[in-house]
Amino acid sequence: MIERAWNAVSAILLVVAAGFVWRNNYSAAFGIAALGACAWFLGYRAQLKAKLPKEDLDDEDVHYSDEED
Repeated sequence: MIERAWNAVSAILLVVAAGFVWRNNYSAAFGIAALGACAWFLGYRAQLKAKLPKEDLDDEDVHYSDEED
C-alpha cells in the first residue's frame, strides 16, 4: 500500500519536472526530478521490506560496541 503511494508521488514529481523543463527552468526541474527519484527508491524499499520475512531479534543476538573483537 505504502509503495503505491511512493510510486504515485514519484510519478507526480516526474510530471512536474517535465513541466519545468518545458518552461526552460532546468535547475528547478533537476531538483524536482531528484526528489522524484528519492520517492521511487523509497517505494522500492517499502516493496522489498514487505517481501522480506520479519524476524524478531533478541537483545542478546545484537551486540553494539565500538571496540573490534
